[in-house]
Amino acid sequence: MRKLIVISGIPIDDLNVEETLDRLDEFVEIGRATGKNHQVATVNADFIVKAMADPELRFLLQESDLLMPDGMPLVWGSRLLGLPMEERVAGSDIVPMLAERAAEKGYSLYLLGAAPGIAQQAADILQEKHPNLIIAGVNSPPYSSVLEMNEQVVQDIRQANPDILLVAFGNPKQEKWIGMYRHQVNVPVMIGVGATLDFIAGYRARAPMWMQKSGLEWLFRLAQEPRRLWRRYVLDLFSFGYFFVRQWWVMRSGNRPEVILPKSNFIIVDNETAVIELQGQITIQNHEDFYRTGQEALAEVSSVIVNMENVTFMDSTAVGSLVALTRDARSKQGEVLLANTPDNLKRTFDVLKLAPFFVLVPSVEAAFASLREGRVPAVEPAPTRQTSPVEEESPKQWTVVKVERRLDANTADALIEQCETHMWHNPFLILDFAATVFLASAGLAALVKIQRMAEERDGSVRLANCSADVNRVIEIVRFDKVLSLYKDIASAMGQLESA
Repeated sequence: MRKLIVISGIPIDDLNVEETLDRLDEFVEIGRATGKNHQVATVNADFIVKAMADPELRFLLQESDLLMPDGMPLVWGSRLLGLPMEERVAGSDIVPMLAERAAEKGYSLYLLGAAPGIAQQAADILQEKHPNLIIAGVNSPPYSSVLEMNEQVVQDIRQANPDILLVAFGNPKQEKWIGMYRHQVNVPVMIGVGATLDFIAGYRARAPMWMQKSGLEWLFRLAQEPRRLWRRYVLDLFSFGYFFVRQWWVMRSGNRPEVILPKSNFIIVDNETAVIELQGQITIQNHEDFYRTGQEALAEVSSVIVNMENVTFMDSTAVGSLVALTRDARSKQGEVLLANTPDNLKRTFDVLKLAPFFVLVPSVEAAFASLREGRVPAVEPAPTRQTSPVEEESPKQWTVVKVERRLDANTADALIEQCETHMWHNPFLILDFAATVFLASAGLAALVKIQRMAEERDGSVRLANCSADVNRVIEIVRFDKVLSLYKDIASAMGQLESA
């Protein structure tokens, strides 16, 4: 069972080094048998600070298959929350151990990224230490953004067909690259490894062991590269501290374990949906009961409604179990809907920036209605929100296309195909993002392609009803300079009519 501790909105796996290697073994075997791929990240305080300001990175980390605590601040933070992690699991330690295990079990590695020559040097060193290690390929492509990466890179990896892909582009580029291309390269295990290849090649020196164990490795790196790193460490100190204190404050009470599930555990209402009733405090002492019950329900159905009405408190491990259960449901093309969520838990989800990740509905009845209609709300409806009553399609000038809840590598092609079909009749499209909570790099690439298709037909594409997170993703890559953004559909339609 996956045990996650949520720290500043990012669910970190609570595993020691040996357990982490065993989990990676499982991923390789599952990938070989089923074709499933797994995204893995090594998370430190800098990752978390960046994720707080970058919704795409935050979602990618929240939905990764394994997140290693590569930083002592995360271990210390878990202790302050009363949920001590097993130990720090550094990517720089795991990769050499993983290479040794790969040599023993016949797994193949592909090294992608780092500066020219570094990846090849690291591969040579690993193979010299482990003669049986299979290096399926090495590639250090020229610098480019995720959206501009040469497609030949993907083709080379597909042809090499490795078991494990080590991506050394640095954060957040490596996480976004994996998120965008994971289904195209379809490697069982893909890990963002940052500067690990530099350490293996001897291009950078690691801190002495006593500094690593005492959490002072950052000081050693700062002494090596003060001009490059001092701003980052100062920002990490204050930003991570700020987010963590907010989490500690909102979760500072409620440490008494209570029974959380009735004897019936869960009720299957129809062939596709089960309802779980929770009550009391869900903590490190009893969260496994909840998660186990959720897994039993998902063995029978694809979607679960969790009635949160009588829940009084959830600690970081309980929230982590809720994240894990949601990922399990989505992997089955289902969903977990949280009904009757109390205000104190909504505040917790807001502080942890998990509100967009979860699906919150006002009642169990509303959850069933959403599932029946095939419509999952982006957020719980706000009673004061006013929307303009407009037709979904305006035959005179505009066709409105509703965008999925997630616009990523899984849904981007379908949106392109849908828009292309509409453009045969009308090249003027409004993309309605009212239900969209997650926009990934693959989605950004799709938007650019759709806009070019419209321009080729002397048409136009406009985006409406974008959430703050969607807008932020667009702004980070400066696509707000090339995409037309509007507050709502009415204003997007009105602009052309008044032109």
